[in-house]
Amino acid sequence: MRTFAQTYAALRRKNRGQYALLSGCCFFSVLLITAYVCMMRSPTILAVLPEGGDSRKQVMMIFVLAVIGCAVFTTYAAGLFFRQKSRETGVFLALGASRGQLKRELRRELAVISLGSCAAGALLGGPLAWALWQIFRALVVDTQEMSLAFDPAAYTYALAFAAYVTAMLFLLGGRSIRRTNIIDVISESHRSEPIRAVKRWYGWVGIALLVVGGFCGYIAPAVFVRGLHWYAPEGLSAIFYLPALVGMYMILLHTVANGWGGRRRRYKDIISVSQMRFQGRQTVRNMLVMTVLIAGAYFASFYTPMLGTGAMMGYDARPVDYAYHFRADQDIPQEGEVRALAEEYGVTITSWVQAPMARLAVDGDRHVETDGPLGTTWESVYYAQAESALFLSESAYNALTGEHLDLQPGQIAGIMDATGDGQGVFGGFVTLVTNTITGESWPVTMTDDLRNDLLFGRYVIDDADYAAMTDRLPDDWREQMVFFNVENNEETYDFAKALFYEIVDRSGQEVALYDSYDPVVREIAIAETGAYFLDPATSDKYDFTPIDYTQRDSSNFRLYWQYMPKFRVLDKADFIKTTVVFLMLFVFIAIVCFAAVIVIAFTRCLTIAITNQQVYDDLRHLGAPRTYLFRSVRSQIRRVFLVPMVTGTALIYAFYAMIMFFNDNRLTIGEIAGLGSCLLLILAVSAILYDVYRLTRRAVCRRLGI
Repeated sequence: MRTFAQTYAALRRKNRGQYALLSGCCFFSVLLITAYVCMMRSPTILAVLPEGGDSRKQVMMIFVLAVIGCAVFTTYAAGLFFRQKSRETGVFLALGASRGQLKRELRRELAVISLGSCAAGALLGGPLAWALWQIFRALVVDTQEMSLAFDPAAYTYALAFAAYVTAMLFLLGGRSIRRTNIIDVISESHRSEPIRAVKRWYGWVGIALLVVGGFCGYIAPAVFVRGLHWYAPEGLSAIFYLPALVGMYMILLHTVANGWGGRRRRYKDIISVSQMRFQGRQTVRNMLVMTVLIAGAYFASFYTPMLGTGAMMGYDARPVDYAYHFRADQDIPQEGEVRALAEEYGVTITSWVQAPMARLAVDGDRHVETDGPLGTTWESVYYAQAESALFLSESAYNALTGEHLDLQPGQIAGIMDATGDGQGVFGGFVTLVTNTITGESWPVTMTDDLRNDLLFGRYVIDDADYAAMTDRLPDDWREQMVFFNVENNEETYDFAKALFYEIVDRSGQEVALYDSYDPVVREIAIAETGAYFLDPATSDKYDFTPIDYTQRDSSNFRLYWQYMPKFRVLDKADFIKTTVVFLMLFVFIAIVCFAAVIVIAFTRCLTIAITNQQVYDDLRHLGAPRTYLFRSVRSQIRRVFLVPMVTGTALIYAFYAMIMFFNDNRLTIGEIAGLGSCLLLILAVSAILYDVYRLTRRAVCRRLGI
């Protein structure tokens, strides 16, 4: 070796493991973020995630957690790389090498590492997302809607993250070269980051802050909107989660520094505990990132069991097998045609009930919004015609349900679902009902709520009132509701599908509407703003996918069409097909987050092994048996895996249960069953993580020669 560059290259070859670790961490982080953002911004996904909806907000929230986690992870990996490299940097400086020479060589290395790993991660992120999606299609369900398309603009997010990784590497690298004290530079690689004295009350205070922060963060948006009449800027409510983050950090600090065993366990595994304390700040930072990612992964994972369990229980709880409704001006199959179609498919109809409904306007308060410098505020304004609702006469309700309701003139009853969910669906008490055609109004008094899954959201009034209120209403303001049962319902899928297609084929474009479309609200919106966002003609302006009869098997159509039939056998059989995009998206997100957790944990455990290798060699020479060394290694690795897993899992499960409870201040049977399904999922994932823990422990022991 005759030149400085050759000497530098020889040291690089000798320490290629450090370079591989840094390159791998950067590559993996950019790969995950690219795959996530390609999926998140895919037109396939955006077509079924309504703008401003909860699902899209959840996806974005978990994406932010993933970005933060991967950013901290790569920063930690870079810091570890420069700490390990500081010894050779100090030696070169001591031998007379100039900082300019070192800076040029380091920049060349970092350019290769950052550009190579980031470019590879960005290029392979899209194919990774596509490959996982194709595996889902092959193993779960494959529909035309599942054809995945990517938006090239999504790569701007990936490029931004890659730019951060590159800039961070050069910043930390430049800082490591600029240090002036050679002795400090040489000893940097051996310097620990011990945790200062941690009081034992840190643990319990951390738990209290975790609970308070989670509750305040969840309740803050409701306080802003309902209490202050203010739509706070996006992300402001996230500030109220900060106590939870501080509490989580305090819990991890206490666990690493003190443990939860009390004074009686002070001297148990004293070697491993002391080693954890000497690298405490590094370890706690990694454990915090893992905890947050585990929470995000489970939050995404819970979507499928909660949705699936609740849906299946809801289908089984329906009072009839088949239900559909249609506007009176549409040529939809009537009883004779349906019976003929049933006979063609060998299906026996055992009961048939058909009853009229009418759409009338009801009064109520509406939010009138005002844009200001601090965001949007609103005030409640009373409207005599605030929205429309479907009404049944009491005789129609009795015929459909088999009940014996007897309302007095002027009384009105709202229909909840069977469990009483959706307490706020009617937006308050109705006191005035108006025929929008004649303009005539009637004061009414609300009575006790009724319960029926298939009539949820409708009102029932006295027969005489119904006749008077619906006088001279045209057919486009009238509807028909059909209930019927069949023999051997589970064997009637082909008939159900044929009837569904027949209903769709005979529906006109005038009823190609979203389920939340309201003609009364439309008139108010046009009068006040000049446009209504759910008008099919304004779909491009408001960025939503219109109802399309040619896409009758798509999620968008089956979930949001206002006149979508409810056929038990069809809904149960096609549940996965109908919600597959939602399910696969959240499963994909969970896989990404769990993969990040596994890589971070594995990397951190190998780092512990590399850092403590000399300690274990000394213990071996002092006569420590192999079983003691193994127990010490196991104690360290177990903390790295177990503490974030338990903390993140317990945190998100409690938070999810809190969300379910505060939806209507109780837990329904379906929600309890869904939470039980989530527990089974946790057990399955925990078993997988335990296997990863054992593989990691084996790799660390092999590295230490134990």
